[in-house]
Amino acid sequence: MGARLAMPQAAGAGLPPRRSGAAAKDWDRDGDDGKPRPGPGARRSGVSPGQGARRAAGAAAADGARPMSPGDLSRVAAVLVFLATYAVVAIGRVPGLRLDRTGAAVLGGALMVGCGALTERQAFEAIDLGTLSLLLGMMLLVANLRLAGFFRLVTVMAAARARHPATLLAAVVLVSGGLSAVLVNDTVCLAITPLVVALARHLRRDPLPYLLAIAMAANIGSAATITGNPQNMIVGGFSGLSWAEFALSLAPVAALGLLACFLVILLLHPGEFLVARLPPPAPTRLPRIHRPLAVKSALVALGVVLAFLAGVPVALASLLGGALLLLTRRVKPEKVWREVDWPLLAMFAGLFVVVAGLERTMLTPDVLAAAARLHLDDPLSLTVVTTILSSLVSNVPAVLVLKPFVEPLADPQRAWLLVAMASTMAGNLTLVGSVANLIVAQRAKAEGVHIGFWRYARTGIPITLVTLAIGLCLR
Repeated sequence: MGARLAMPQAAGAGLPPRRSGAAAKDWDRDGDDGKPRPGPGARRSGVSPGQGARRAAGAAAADGARPMSPGDLSRVAAVLVFLATYAVVAIGRVPGLRLDRTGAAVLGGALMVGCGALTERQAFEAIDLGTLSLLLGMMLLVANLRLAGFFRLVTVMAAARARHPATLLAAVVLVSGGLSAVLVNDTVCLAITPLVVALARHLRRDPLPYLLAIAMAANIGSAATITGNPQNMIVGGFSGLSWAEFALSLAPVAALGLLACFLVILLLHPGEFLVARLPPPAPTRLPRIHRPLAVKSALVALGVVLAFLAGVPVALASLLGGALLLLTRRVKPEKVWREVDWPLLAMFAGLFVVVAGLERTMLTPDVLAAAARLHLDDPLSLTVVTTILSSLVSNVPAVLVLKPFVEPLADPQRAWLLVAMASTMAGNLTLVGSVANLIVAQRAKAEGVHIGFWRYARTGIPITLVTLAIGLCLR
C-alpha cells in the first residue's frame, strides 16, 4: 500500500511545474527528453532560459546602481569647480598657464553657472555689493591720501623722533598698525614699505626687522575695525555688526597684539636693537605734499570715520566719501583710478559666486551634521579651524567658506568676531598668509631686500600664536 502511494509522487517529481498565463504559452510542451520545450511565444521572442536569467540579474543590479541624474552631475561639477578654484587661489597660479587668483575666481564663478549649480540670477544675487562698495570707497579714499603724500609725511615725522633702534621699531609698528586699523592694510603696506627701507639704510640699520614689523603690525592692527582689511569687511556684512560694535570688541585685541608684535621682534633680533643709539640724524626735511589734496582727503577721511561711529552703513559712508574726492580740479582722474585694485574686486565677486554654488548644491543636512562634530560653537575649535583654513587658502576665501557653518550657531555674531580675529592673526603665520605680507616682500625685493620664507616664519609663528592667545582670552 505504501509502495503504491509512493509511486505517483516519484512520477510527479519528474514532471515540470504547472504554468499559467504567459509562461504557459512560452513553455507549454515537453520535448522527447521529458524537459520543457519552448512554446511559440518563446520562439518568437528569441529568448533562451539562460538569457532570461541573465537579463533578470542585470535588471536587479541596475535597480541597486541608479544612473546619475543631471542633478548629481551638477553637484559633482560644482565640487570640482570649487576645489580647482581654491587650489589656484592657494597656490597663486596654474603651472603652464597665465591664470592668476583673480582669473581663477572669475572662471570658477562662470563655471558654476555653466554647470547648472546656479542660475544667472542666483549668481548675481550671490555677489555682496555692499562689501564691494565698501572696499571700492576705501580704495578711493586711500588713493587720494597716497597721491597727496600723506603716508610719506606721517612716516617721516614718526621716524624723525627716533633716537634708538627700538624707538624706530616702535614708530614703524604704531604707524603701520594704527593706519591699518582705519584704512585698508594692503594699501598702507604698499605706501610705507619703500619709505622704511630708505630710512633704515639712511640710518645704517638692517631693514629686515622693520619690514617684518610693517607686515605683521598691518595685519594685527587691521583686526581692530571692519575697514581694516577685506575679510573684516566680509564679516561685517555677514554678521550685521556696526563699525563701532566691531571696534569695541576687537580694538583691544589689536592694541595688545601690536605690543606683542613689538616685543617679539625686539627679542628675536637682539643684534639689531641692543645698541646704544642711532647715528645723529641729518636735519629732517619734510617731504613735499599736495597740500590742498592732503587737507581735503584728511577731512573726508575724518568725516567717514565719524559717519561709521554714528551708525551710517559702512558701505554707504565709504563709497560716498570716496566719490566726493573725485570732485577735483587738480588731480587727473586716471591717476586715482590706477590706484584702485580692480583685480581684487573681481576676485571677490568671483569667489562669492563660487562659494554660493557649492553652498546651494552641497549644503545638505549630512554636511551640517559633519560640521557639527567639529564643535565650531567652541571658541578654541573655531579659532583652530579658521587659522588652519586661512593658512591653506588665505583669509578671504576661508571666511567665505565658513559662512554656512557659522550662521546656524547659537551666537553667530560672537562667532563671526572670532573668525575675523583668527583669520586676520593667521595672516602672520607664513609669508604667503596674507596679501599684505606679499606686498611688503615684493616692494622690498624691488628695493634690493630679500625676505625669505623661513626668515619670516621664525618671527611670524610666535607672533601668530601669541596674538591668537590674546584674542581667545579677550573674546
